[in-house]
Amino acid sequence: MSNKTIIHNQVLKANQAYVKDFGVKGKLALPPARGFAILTCMDARLDPAQYAGLIEGDAHVIRNAGGRASDDAIRSLIISHKLLGTKEWFVIHHTDCGMELFTDDIIRGLLATSLNTATVDEKGWRNLDESGGSDEAKFISFLTIKNLEGSVVEDVTRIRSHPLVPKSIPVYGYIYDVKSGKLNEVEAATKAGEPIIN
Repeated sequence: MSNKTIIHNQVLKANQAYVKDFGVKGKLALPPARGFAILTCMDARLDPAQYAGLIEGDAHVIRNAGGRASDDAIRSLIISHKLLGTKEWFVIHHTDCGMELFTDDIIRGLLATSLNTATVDEKGWRNLDESGGSDEAKFISFLTIKNLEGSVVEDVTRIRSHPLVPKSIPVYGYIYDVKSGKLNEVEAATKAGEPIIN
């Protein structure tokens, strides 16, 4: 008997349909054709292909919880430029982000007593059961968000000031509005990300 879930089977079925119409996509070049990268959130409501007008092969899209400039995100951006030639970067956070709904202390406390999915209600976050858990979360910075615009400025500034990021790359800061689909510029972030020309 197979232990594959319904979701697993749906993904494989969708892939079979995709393969049938794959066509010339197998000939796409490795570097992104439009020469830019986006760092954005993993939130399922965000579709960078739609809001930025992308098709396969156009741009690098790096996603994590919150769209934060973590060490790994910056690693990807550095590779994107150094080896694959991107020349402009966008940092795009969004309204109604789940990363605004908890703190490092909250998620560390939840994980210390259970690894199962937690729930939230008017009393806050809580575990549905208290079995298992680990204190390993105390070693992780979850990069939660206290102020949305501030987090965009912080991330753009961190990228701009990184010693492995060329000063010539513009880094733009935006907030995606989940109610309208609009990208709203965070001017202080884009200012912080301006190229530095000597």
